[in-house]
Amino acid sequence: MFEDVAREPAMRLFIASAIFIVVGGSAQATGGISCEAEDRATRIRLDAGVTSGMGAPIFAFAGKTEISDERVPADLRTTDFAREHVAQYWLDNQELKLLLYREREDAAEHGYVEATVTTRGDGAGTYKGDYALTAYTVGRSGEGTTISLRGKILCEVE
Repeated sequence: MFEDVAREPAMRLFIASAIFIVVGGSAQATGGISCEAEDRATRIRLDAGVTSGMGAPIFAFAGKTEISDERVPADLRTTDFAREHVAQYWLDNQELKLLLYREREDAAEHGYVEATVTTRGDGAGTYKGDYALTAYTVGRSGEGTTISLRGKILCEVE
């Protein structure tokens, strides 16, 4: 599904470098979140830079979902998420929760992809849980269609 698997280490290095440039001298007070899920219906990859203080806000984010279900319109099957698409977020030693939302670029027909991650932490930086992906679209007839997918996800937090 991801054609650029060989570029993942380079992308991680790029994201980490960008994070350290942004925070400069306070790099010791930063960390990262990395989540992955892959099953026959979807593939999810999420990476975030967070600070360790002030509620651990996200200051950098890159994510991608790929849905293989052909009932989902082609333009919504692959969705890239950036920091502005993080609608809600929670991180502590017990839980990591993320809500991502991105609307279709083409305003002629409304549609969106929403990804929800709900996990429990083990106290050592590993968070296991579930994802829920919803793809919604309104066709030319004006009738809406919702496709919902669920599965397991694994996150690591530094």
